[in-house]
Amino acid sequence: MATRSEVEMSDAEVDALLSRHETGVLSLARDETPYAIPISYGFDEESRHAFLRLVSTPDSEKRKFLASTPQARIVVYEEGGEGDREQYASVVGVGTLHRVDLDDLTPESIAQYGEARRPLFEIWAEGKADLDIELYRFEPERLTGRTVVVDRDEE
Repeated sequence: MATRSEVEMSDAEVDALLSRHETGVLSLARDETPYAIPISYGFDEESRHAFLRLVSTPDSEKRKFLASTPQARIVVYEEGGEGDREQYASVVGVGTLHRVDLDDLTPESIAQYGEARRPLFEIWAEGKADLDIELYRFEPERLTGRTVVVDRDEE
């Protein structure tokens, strides 16, 4: 029989999870239509903002969603455990995605984007000249996390 416990994460635990990972899922919504993509990001514990470099092509669905100033969520999760004990943790950020104008960049803000992994251009069928690379800052209104532990007893 399995026993399960579920615990809300503290702010420090949420920040630690976001800091030790570099990838997650960005979900956008526009006119009741959802859109979700894998992303890489950098996280700043002091501001609690995530910094993203998003690559799109001229006719991409991503570009259309980003142009509409959509509502945004970021989900980051992990799983692990040993033996009969499994642990799952996830953080959900709800907030606003802001496009960052290149003229507004400072040396400090550039360092935040260095934490986001560089996009792998080789996976794109289009030429690099057709790719649009934009910088975004995700400002969460709410960051919540949850840890679930499952102990499986062998009978």
